Amino acid sequence: MIDNRFIVKRFFYILIFVLAGLTSSAQRLLLKNLTTFDERRLHFGFTLGLSTTDFGFTHYNVIGDNPRFDKNKLDVVDGKEITALERVRADISTLTPGFTVGIVTNLRLAESFDLRFLPGMSFGERKLVYNIPIVDINETGTLNSYSIKSTFLDFPLLLKYKSKKMNNQRPYLIAGGAFRIDISKSGQEDLVRLKPMSTYLEAGVGWDSYLQFFRLSTELKFSFGMDNVLDVGPKNSQLQVYSNAFSRLTSNMFTFSFHFE
Repeated sequence: MIDNRFIVKRFFYILIFVLAGLTSSAQRLLLKNLTTFDERRLHFGFTLGLSTTDFGFTHYNVIGDNPRFDKNKLDVVDGKEITALERVRADISTLTPGFTVGIVTNLRLAESFDLRFLPGMSFGERKLVYNIPIVDINETGTLNSYSIKSTFLDFPLLLKYKSKKMNNQRPYLIAGGAFRIDISKSGQEDLVRLKPMSTYLEAGVGWDSYLQFFRLSTELKFSFGMDNVLDVGPKNSQLQVYSNAFSRLTSNMFTFSFHFE
């Protein structure tokens, strides 16, 4: 017959062993990494991210409201004349994923505030669809959508507000502005031409994770275009209706980034 005292003693030893293991694991989990990282006055890193670009549209109520609309020279789209009373509307068909890379320069201002400069490049595409057929003299037949590809040189300057550090985690907020230059080709025959330079207001949230050898930041950021990026229309060999439909176009961007610092 097994002695109950032996069973209790065995159980007691097992419990001590389990508790000791859990305590050891908890100590390892609570081990703080990079304890002096945030005390650096200046540090650098790099960033990789996914992005999508969008337009903010302001249409003329009817295309004849556009001062550039020529009533004596009507565009003919797929056999139909576009008169001054035509309501032409455009939208983005689908959000196309792009890619962004950059360099991180971080200046510590105070315990909770950093100033960040993140120059880099972004690659994006926007596909426009209209409520009328799309005809491009460089293409055969009508198009389902009109693609505008952009390659931006990015120059964001952001203020970062950090919460108190929780073990190896630290959420934060960012806000600031950005200047972008579109260096992609924008020919005179493009149906919708864009100005190369634009400014943005930016805001977002992020989460700092302090790993053993570096800090990884995961960040969501919204960029709201401030300028009208619509340039003059295409040359006269192209139909003007697709550009004349807008009184204003703004460029917007959403970015999901990983910062390695």
